[in-house]
Amino acid sequence: MARNYREQSKMLEWAYFEGEIVPFKDANVSIGTHSLQYGTGAFAGIRAYLSADGETLNIFRLKDHAKRLLNSARLLRSEIDLTPDSLAQIIVDLLEKNAPSNDTYIRPFFYKPAVQLTPRLRGIGDELGVYMLPLGDYLPTTGVKVIVSTWLRVPDNVIPSRGKITGAYVNSSFAKDEAEEQGADDAIILNTSGKVAEGSSCNLFIVRDGTLITAPITSDILEGITRRTMYELAVDLGLKIETREIDRSELYIADEAFLCGTGVQVAPIASIDGRKVGDVPGPLTAQISDRFFKMVRGQLPEYSHYLTPVKVKVSV
Repeated sequence: MARNYREQSKMLEWAYFEGEIVPFKDANVSIGTHSLQYGTGAFAGIRAYLSADGETLNIFRLKDHAKRLLNSARLLRSEIDLTPDSLAQIIVDLLEKNAPSNDTYIRPFFYKPAVQLTPRLRGIGDELGVYMLPLGDYLPTTGVKVIVSTWLRVPDNVIPSRGKITGAYVNSSFAKDEAEEQGADDAIILNTSGKVAEGSSCNLFIVRDGTLITAPITSDILEGITRRTMYELAVDLGLKIETREIDRSELYIADEAFLCGTGVQVAPIASIDGRKVGDVPGPLTAQISDRFFKMVRGQLPEYSHYLTPVKVKVSV
């Protein structure tokens, strides 16, 4: 009997596949699919949060995620005919079809469907798939242990860092495995210049002397949507913030540090390479985290333009 590594029981029932909504179990591709062989795909991670009143799921920054995914597809020379609005509507329709009543993770992705042995980008087609699953906290919210990985971040002129290219995430997998094998939760990865880039699959902020600091997008990092949100929240809170290169040694003397991203959300760092990082969470991290979670739950009307509300299924 064939081994079954699929966690289908966790997936929501319906998926978008080859232009229509179908049962998740029927959304299958050939083992010869080009993207499976060569990593020629692009994906997004999007969260939908149950509102504070329990009546809607708020898809966070849906249009921004759709736009970035389409940009990632452009890097792969995709010829699929979608706009940010039409892609966003597919996601809304699928969420309504699945009708979950809990926080939900949404994974849309483009892939090259051809069974073709040549590593290339043109002339082999493009398809969109979308699936969903319930998801709570991805990393501990009480403080994560991280290490600085021995693996370096792939440079942008090798594989574009600003795109979520599927094949590039083997780099993240090496770093994540290394961290877990050393008893840590995640890794911080340096770029080829020896400067801090980001976490294994998330962005990074540190705090020194009351200033929030993050690496620039030219440091081989993903142009993170949650990272951009953190920056905007910091400005709105009147916090000092700098975007500049970060040395490895600065990690060890930081007053606070946190990872951020769709999956990790806002995850305060407790230690880096065995060195304790201040209070967990530190005061600036706590301010930003509190405001972020109120925002996504729909409790801050001034940020309602970041939310796409979808009515949830109410259990009787």
